[in-house]
Amino acid sequence: MTRFGVFLLQGAKALALSLMVDTSILTLDLSDNWLQGEGAAAIAEMLKENCCISAVDLSDNKLGVEGAKAFSAMLLENTTIVSLQLSGNEFDDHAAKYLADAITANSKVEILDLSYNMFGDKAGEILGTAIAENIGLKELKISWNHFHSQGAAALAKGLGANIFLKVLDVSYNGFGNSGAAALGEALKANSVLEELNVSNNRILVEGALHIAAGLKENKTLKRLNMTRNPMQSEGCCGVLKALQANSDTGVEILNLPDIPVNKELAELCDAVKIVFPNLLLRYGGNTKLQRRSQSKAELRTRP
Repeated sequence: MTRFGVFLLQGAKALALSLMVDTSILTLDLSDNWLQGEGAAAIAEMLKENCCISAVDLSDNKLGVEGAKAFSAMLLENTTIVSLQLSGNEFDDHAAKYLADAITANSKVEILDLSYNMFGDKAGEILGTAIAENIGLKELKISWNHFHSQGAAALAKGLGANIFLKVLDVSYNGFGNSGAAALGEALKANSVLEELNVSNNRILVEGALHIAAGLKENKTLKRLNMTRNPMQSEGCCGVLKALQANSDTGVEILNLPDIPVNKELAELCDAVKIVFPNLLLRYGGNTKLQRRSQSKAELRTRP
C-alpha cells in the first residue's frame, strides 16, 4: 500500500478499521500524510490486531509525543512488524521516553529509522540504555538529530553493549571528540556491528584518533563512513595506521573526508592498499581500488 496524500482524522480511522482484519496487505506506507498524534493512535490500535503487516512507513507525519506514546504501546503487543520508519516526526526528548520502552521490550523489529527528528542529549541517554538492552534490532538510523557530547557518548555506550545491531547511522549529529571517544571504546567491545556512518559529526583530529584506537582492535566492522568531518590529514592517517596495524580487520569500504592529500597521507594510502588489496578507499575526492575486476554494483556504498 502506498501513500494516500493528506489524511483527515476520520480517514485514518476508516483506514485503520478496514485494515484491522485485512490479511492481504504486508507493507503499509502512510508517509507524509500529517496523521499527527490522533491519526497515529488509530493506526497503532489497528496494528495491535493486524497480524500480517510486517513493514510500516509513517515518516513525516508530525506524530509528536502522542504518536510516540501510541506506537510504543503498540510495539509492546505487536509481534509481526519487522521494519518501522518513523523519521521526520518531531520526536523530542519527551517522546524518547516512550520509544525507549518499546526498543527495550520489543525483539521483533529489525529495522528502525528515527532520523530527522528533534532528539537531544537527554534522548541520547534514554535511547542509549534501551539500545544496550535490545535483542532484536539489526539496523538503526538516527541521523539528523541533535546528539552532542553527553547524549552521543550515551548512545555509543549502548552500542558497545549491544550484540545484535549490524548497521548504525548517526550521521549529521554533533558527536564531536567526546562522542567519537565513546564510539572508539564501543568498537573495541562490539563484535557484531558491520556498518557505521559517522559522517558530518564535527569530529576533529582527537576524535578521529579515538575511533582509530577502536578500529585497531575491531574485527567485524566492514564499512565506515567518516566524510565531512574536520579531522585533517593527521586524523585520516591515524585511521589508516590503525587498519595497517590490525591484520584481522574486516573493513572493506572506508570513506574519509575530502581533504587536500599531502605526501604522508598519499604514501600511507598506498601502503595500506598493499596490505589490503581489496579495500575500497575513498579520500581526497578520489576512489582508490586495487582490484579492478569488481563490478560497479560492488563499488556502491550506502549513504
